[in-house]
Amino acid sequence: MPENKVLINLSNRHVHMCKEDVAILFGEGHALTKMKDLLQPGQFACEETVTIKGPKGSFEGVRILGPERKETQCEVMASDAFRLGLRELPCRESGQLDGSAAFEIVGPKGSVKKTQGLIIAKRHIHFDPASAERFGVKDKQIVKLHAGGERGATFDNVVCRVNPAYALECHLDFDEGNAVGIGNGALGEVIL
Repeated sequence: MPENKVLINLSNRHVHMCKEDVAILFGEGHALTKMKDLLQPGQFACEETVTIKGPKGSFEGVRILGPERKETQCEVMASDAFRLGLRELPCRESGQLDGSAAFEIVGPKGSVKKTQGLIIAKRHIHFDPASAERFGVKDKQIVKLHAGGERGATFDNVVCRVNPAYALECHLDFDEGNAVGIGNGALGEVIL
């Protein structure tokens, strides 16, 4: 892969769950079932899905991503806000949930009302330390990402996330990918 290029994969709406909410939604002692590994080491898509409810609408079949986390959060796209009945949703980095939107999760054994945790995920690039050094970026640095092609565009405000547990990969959501006509496996150019 060229030195300034990064693999782009697109994220659909999904949920990260804490152990307590898994027990309420799927029954005490339930363990999430791995369906397939994701590119990020230790991360996986689960067989389990849930329904996400907002004030006026819902989405069924929302995939859970594992492993369990300390706090439940749901990541959706900007275009999902209208269907859920929300005027706007905060765009945040994963885990930055203070002041985010309330929502409800419904599973086969129960439901959970969350007072926060519904966000639009901020576009970001995962870097392992060696890749970060090669690209000349630091953790939390903001860069631009150019996606080429007939409908190509440059995305501003892309967060660099550097951690030894990461693999080099950019995450955009399907709204962003569709806007520029790209899918999973596209390459983007990192612009400092």
